[in-house]
Amino acid sequence: MNISIPLAERLRPKTFDDYIGQKHLIGQKGILRKIVDSKNIPSIILWGPPGVGKTTLAHLISLHLNRPFYTLSAINSGVKDVRDVFEKAKNQKFFDTPPPILFIDEIHRFSKSQQDSLLGAVEQGIVTLIGATTENPSFEVISPLLSRCQIYTLKHLEKEELNDLLKQAIGKDFHLKTLNIKLEETDAMLRYSGGDARKLLNILELIVSSEESNDIIITNEKVVEKIQENIATYDKNGENHYDIISAFIKSIRGSDPNAAVYWLARMIEGGEDVKFIARRLVILASEDIGLANPNALLLATNCFQAVNMIGYPESRIILSQTAIYLATSPKSNSAYQAINDAQKLVKETGDLPVPLNIRNAPTKLMKDLGYGKGYKYAHSYENNFVEEEFLPEQIRTKIIYNPQNNSKEKEIREKLSKFWKDKYDY
Repeated sequence: MNISIPLAERLRPKTFDDYIGQKHLIGQKGILRKIVDSKNIPSIILWGPPGVGKTTLAHLISLHLNRPFYTLSAINSGVKDVRDVFEKAKNQKFFDTPPPILFIDEIHRFSKSQQDSLLGAVEQGIVTLIGATTENPSFEVISPLLSRCQIYTLKHLEKEELNDLLKQAIGKDFHLKTLNIKLEETDAMLRYSGGDARKLLNILELIVSSEESNDIIITNEKVVEKIQENIATYDKNGENHYDIISAFIKSIRGSDPNAAVYWLARMIEGGEDVKFIARRLVILASEDIGLANPNALLLATNCFQAVNMIGYPESRIILSQTAIYLATSPKSNSAYQAINDAQKLVKETGDLPVPLNIRNAPTKLMKDLGYGKGYKYAHSYENNFVEEEFLPEQIRTKIIYNPQNNSKEKEIREKLSKFWKDKYDY
């Protein structure tokens, strides 16, 4: 094997048993493994962060099923390339032979018309589609295509799995196993990789290639030193997608408009998808600002709609306006905390019965059983409020929404304390 081939490519697994991670999908009892073993696999979309094995998994599925494998990248492929694959698939079709697999990497980057071009072939069984995406398919894949595919979520690799990958590389790679490599410390390698297997192997390859001796001891200090010296080699895409968006969001959450616009500029200059940025702003407006300033969500939603209409380069101004507004807005995560606490409560208490007084009573039998009996219509009372119990009896005293210490929610707390003295009078 050629040593110029990247280590991550040299170590690409040939069987499911060599594949590290995603046991919930392709372990012996994994749901995807069972489907593949049945030889009757539907079109699927693999959703997960970079470097967790989406491309490798698609290759393994084709090998396991012994089917022809076509691969396209959404970055540099168009409708013509898709149609060319369909023609090849049709020409190779004999009687009841199963369809070949078409793997499309970064399928979220396909436009609506490009995704539309896949529908007929997927529906007719000309190809079995495997799409890979780092973005939520619900947002980025058109509904007709989404309805024809099953979605499987891949997870970041755990620490133990990443360490297993390093040991596998040192023990199995034709070049590395000729060297005397000792993994004295791996924390720095794991930290810089961020759960990305490909990035981890790139780091290992960088450290090994920088050593002149065949006796190589890997320590945290050495990893940090080499990565800082070779940052361009380490981060081959120039921009670390997830680190930059994290810095952007945390700058806005931390009320720093200067940092927010700086990280925004980094994403724009790096060619980040305008919808990706705008969608994060919508989420942040609700998660981190919420009821402290309800207008934040309106502005962020309008921003998302506007950048979809405008596109680059003018969208940068709209994004900048929104980022500054959100960064300088009062903050509250009370709505975020409330739904988290409510979901936790549901999991802990199960399906508690709906109180009879607020049940729907469309039939006489239900009315006879007491459904809706005693319900007080709020609009018939002063200030459109009457004290009544709406929670199940077992959790009636629970307070799920706690207004936070900002001017808007202070008003909300005052109003709630007038209505619900026993719950909010503190």
